[in-house]
Amino acid sequence: ESLFPKATDETFRNKLFDNMLGKFPNFAKPSPKPDPDAHFAIVHYAATVSYNLTGWLEKNKDPLNDTIVEMIKNGGNALMIQCFGDHPGQPVETPKDDGGRKKKGGGKTVSS
Repeated sequence: ESLFPKATDETFRNKLFDNMLGKFPNFAKPSPKPDPDAHFAIVHYAATVSYNLTGWLEKNKDPLNDTIVEMIKNGGNALMIQCFGDHPGQPVETPKDDGGRKKKGGGKTVSS
């Protein structure tokens, strides 16, 4: 979401709620206690943690390494797979067809 020029913290919040609320048990509406300014909550194994989205997109503009994204997308955590489902990940390159010819003269080095 931070890569879209017109995205705001509010549009990000709306996407989170539209795509995750009621679909993943770990995603929840925030409780006014302990943080009345929280926008959403994640249910962790030990406790529910509330998060505030103010400035979230600006703080999170660092792109993820494509290899990491591929690992997340192919992992076993359904929530993470959903979060990264539309991320392009690593580019899929097709091998170049060299017509069956072998390259000659490659890899020559000068030794002393």
